[in-house]
Amino acid sequence: MGEVTLLIGRAREGDRAAIDKIFELLYPELRQIAHRRLSRNSRDGLIETTALVNECYMKFVQRDRLAPADRAHFLAYSATVMRSIIVDAARAAQSDRRGGDVQQVTLDSELIGSIADPAGEILDVHAALQDLDAVDARLARVVEMRYFGGMEDAEIAEALGLSRRTVSRDWDKARLLLAHALRG
Repeated sequence: MGEVTLLIGRAREGDRAAIDKIFELLYPELRQIAHRRLSRNSRDGLIETTALVNECYMKFVQRDRLAPADRAHFLAYSATVMRSIIVDAARAAQSDRRGGDVQQVTLDSELIGSIADPAGEILDVHAALQDLDAVDARLARVVEMRYFGGMEDAEIAEALGLSRRTVSRDWDKARLLLAHALRG
């Protein structure tokens, strides 16, 4: 059993120092996952790599116990946590973009419709992913780990206990379903 797995066992029993050590050991991998996800949409500027990993750490610390069983599950669960952080940041950005609590004034211009809205894109994907989860939870996990967690097929396969080929097929199927959902 690896050091991370042993630490996860201690963290599952409520050992806060074990969570700290897990993040210390896996920090480079967590940063890489966060960076891969954020580099796809570097133009959105919703959150930086270090901030995403730090927010992920804070979410773990706020929990009484750790749920994952091993390193692969921990990284997969981290992708789920990162997704929630990114979605929250997108919601906040959309709220700010629309002026927050400020009174709304409509502009009559064709230019408004052409302005890119990366936060809106993230929220649209999040909503489509929730719908996909209701249909096929495994496909939703694959998308979550790949889109929001930036994980590769091999990492996803290890985390979910699947073959790389199955993950690849699931990704292809999920992309088609999500593309259809996002068009409608």
